[in-house]
Amino acid sequence: MNVVTGAGPVGYTVAEQLADQGHQVRLLTRSGSGPDHPLVDRMRVDASDPVRLTEVVAGATAVFHCIHGSAYRASAWAAELPRAEQVVMDAAAAAGAVVVFPESLYSYSEPDKLMTEAGPRTAAGGKRGIRTALLTARQAHAANTVSVVAGDFFGPRVKMAHAGERMVTPLMAGKTVQFIGSINQPHSFTYVPDLAAAMIAAAQRPELWNTALHAPTGMAITQRDMAAAHAEAAGVTAPKVSAVPGWVLRVAGVFSTDMRELAELLYQFEHPFVMDSSASQKLLGLEPTPLPEAALATVSWWRGAAHPAKA
Repeated sequence: MNVVTGAGPVGYTVAEQLADQGHQVRLLTRSGSGPDHPLVDRMRVDASDPVRLTEVVAGATAVFHCIHGSAYRASAWAAELPRAEQVVMDAAAAAGAVVVFPESLYSYSEPDKLMTEAGPRTAAGGKRGIRTALLTARQAHAANTVSVVAGDFFGPRVKMAHAGERMVTPLMAGKTVQFIGSINQPHSFTYVPDLAAAMIAAAQRPELWNTALHAPTGMAITQRDMAAAHAEAAGVTAPKVSAVPGWVLRVAGVFSTDMRELAELLYQFEHPFVMDSSASQKLLGLEPTPLPEAALATVSWWRGAAHPAKA
């Protein structure tokens, strides 16, 4: 039996893939949401409740912790994420289960270089420092853990992302797509189903536990090319693209907390920001989904979301 916390893009996809492979899943959310599948038991559980979590994790072989902070702010992350991960790891350790975490590239302290599994993850300050501290705490805990690192998300159900709603929706409507930073720098994007597949594979291989792996991620492309690939998949004309210059976000950040939090990560979009997943792909026996196929699945999901089938 497997436990998944959260039914966002990652948690939903992990639960769906596990069930499709024939595994029993307990999906924990406060709302009871998630895929409608006979092997998915959607449970209304607050994963921050240590007593209740210990109860539902008992008997599990793996826990996929896919819950994020309530807001994209360092203050929210610092207040919520460390404690939440400790509760999950405590419950998993008691059950003898491995905990698999989706992880970002924020903690990488040399992002100007090609980021590999062997690269240093010691970034400090703000959201980057919080991710570093979480990785350190995972290593120190008695529970077995695996952190699967991904680039910026794209794919079905991915809304709040640079290649999510604010890219797909306007391009499908024939409108200009606006990014941040530069539209001409190479950037690594990870297809969420590939991340989910890597997390599941890692959970099933004890020799890979207590390491940080990279999710299968295709060749880095520019934001401009990312939009063009989705436009082609949608059968629409490649959109006009523009970018909000970094200085605009930095100035706006003086007055807006949200803009300041966004500007903190501008380095990822003003310069090449490239990860290499080849070593992990060999260990996991996985390859990234080709971009045309991934883009087609993404726009198909968006069309279904905009025009859901009637019951």
